[in-house]
Amino acid sequence: MFRSLCFGVFMLATPAIAAEDDTLAALFRKTLDEDFRRHPSFATAMGNHEYDDRLDDLSPQARAEDLKRTKQLLADLPKLIDAAKLTRAGKIDLEIWTHSLRYAVWAAENTDEFATDPRVYGNYFSDSVYSLFTQSTLPRERNVANAARRITYVPKIVAAAKASLKNPPRVLTEVAVKRTAGAVAFYEKEIFALAGETAATSELTAPCLEAVKALKDYQAFLEKELLPKSAGDWRLGKAKFAAKLALELDAGLTADELIRTAEGEADRVEREMYTVSKQQWAKLFPGKALPPDDEAGRPACVRAVLDELGKDHGTGATFVADAKASVEAIKTFIRDRKILTLPAPDACKVIEMPEFQRGFSAAYLSPAPPLDPKADSLYAVAPPPADWPAARQEAFFREYNRSMLQILTIHEAYPGHYVQLEYANRHPSLVRKVLSSGVFAEGWAVYTEQMMLDQGYGNGDPALRLHQLKFYLRAVLNAILDYRMHSTDLTDEDALKLLTVRGFQTEGEAVGKVQRAKQSSCQLSTYFAGRTAFYRLRQTVQRSQGDTFDLAKFHEATLSHGTLPVKYLAELVK
Repeated sequence: MFRSLCFGVFMLATPAIAAEDDTLAALFRKTLDEDFRRHPSFATAMGNHEYDDRLDDLSPQARAEDLKRTKQLLADLPKLIDAAKLTRAGKIDLEIWTHSLRYAVWAAENTDEFATDPRVYGNYFSDSVYSLFTQSTLPRERNVANAARRITYVPKIVAAAKASLKNPPRVLTEVAVKRTAGAVAFYEKEIFALAGETAATSELTAPCLEAVKALKDYQAFLEKELLPKSAGDWRLGKAKFAAKLALELDAGLTADELIRTAEGEADRVEREMYTVSKQQWAKLFPGKALPPDDEAGRPACVRAVLDELGKDHGTGATFVADAKASVEAIKTFIRDRKILTLPAPDACKVIEMPEFQRGFSAAYLSPAPPLDPKADSLYAVAPPPADWPAARQEAFFREYNRSMLQILTIHEAYPGHYVQLEYANRHPSLVRKVLSSGVFAEGWAVYTEQMMLDQGYGNGDPALRLHQLKFYLRAVLNAILDYRMHSTDLTDEDALKLLTVRGFQTEGEAVGKVQRAKQSSCQLSTYFAGRTAFYRLRQTVQRSQGDTFDLAKFHEATLSHGTLPVKYLAELVK
């Protein structure tokens, strides 16, 4: 049950205004139904299982038709909906929908991932089948039957990829090669265990054999044909980056404004990390003099403390179990300290990340689909591959040590992504459920990291606080890296220096983040932009309410409006 706070003041809707809201909702539903029919993988991701037995037409002709249809809808929308007759909530939904259409048109005309990113096809030939067995409430037998038919479309996805890919950046093709190998392994063996089937008798066997054949052909195409001519530039360039960032954030914030704010925040966090590190020095290094309080000594102090604390970590065999243990401790704290009301029943499962999804991050949260909200949410964590050298594995675990793993769990699950997205699934607006804001989602998750420690999680453990600050500094540097990688000629060497020296990251973590920055654009900026919005909102509301401020009510009110652009929060939560 939601606690109540002032959710913004809206006058009682007149029948005419309420009717126009209904018209908007019906039009969006009708458009969405057609989107589902045309894009079965999207339907499955949203929790509509009507088309689970097929996959999208990704041919160049079909994608051109999609763009034409989107442009026409964007032009027709003002004629179909009278914005003046909508309630404020309806106007927000219309603005969100319109913005989403504009962004889709811009992306198709300026970045066209189907022509420049071979990784994108993996979302269709592996992820779309994997999700049938992990995040669907349909009976197992129905999911097996749907999967068997969906898999028959894999050769068509491969054919579309071959027809569409032109000159991708080399880094994207290299990742696609590795992920395709993971997809082959999935269809050769892993799918049967996941589905609870025996390969000798399963209806999955025949289509999986054909899928493996097609995927091996695709892998050969990637390695022998596409990789040698993968010379595309992964940098967006300053103008395109600025345009895309404005669309991605939808917060009235420019790229130049964000980078200036991030630079200043990085300086502040570095000073705070030094203060916390000084307090631990004597305990960790008894009898050893504290480094000088100067430009070289301060980061040396922080680095030495982090290195020592990093020794407290798990192993590949315990990594998933350690994540599960952190979940239970964090949930208990949230209940005891009344941070907010946790979702009930709890539908979040901690799993080991499948091989074909690795290579981008150490963890992710895949929420229950908005149209199938009773399905499981997956908090997936990825221990390093077993074939990594011992030194590389050790570096990974020092980065994701016991303290950092707790911060990661706060961010991804409780009260971060899992809790926030469970709240979002309760909102009645289909627009907000489907067209969710990544800035809101990531901003909330980063905000909760500091908030939990401020409320006493960890009992003031300085090791936990230092790692929270390090994790937050990572979010700040993400925005700086994102800007510099795509708007300037920043070299890999200088990017690694930014992350390892200024961000105190291990070399392995930094290398991965630089690769991620090349594989995406603007998403890395959402963490800092969103967290800044939530932090400022919290300060404004708390100052306004004074002694009457209730933290749990504030949190639940903030989450009660769905995952919408953060620019609306100031008017909705007061």
